[in-house]
Amino acid sequence: MTPYRQLVKSASGAGALDSKAKELMAFAISIAIRCEDCIVFHLRAALSHGASREEVIEAISVAVEMGGGPSVVYGGRALEAFEDLS
Repeated sequence: MTPYRQLVKSASGAGALDSKAKELMAFAISIAIRCEDCIVFHLRAALSHGASREEVIEAISVAVEMGGGPSVVYGGRALEAFEDLS
């Protein structure tokens, strides 16, 4: 396993924060940095850990707060992805 894969496995696994919280964080960061593939990847992971629509919407709100105007566009796309995956 590469050092990066080890980091990803360690960072996304349960610890002081559970995996769902970490994936919602990664999802929000993905919106803020405008990485469409990352948005879908982390949204799927968050949903697989039981994230609800309400939690996804709150994560989008945090992303918009931190990412500003461009994140509004990507937040909308993320919500569309949620609807498609639900």
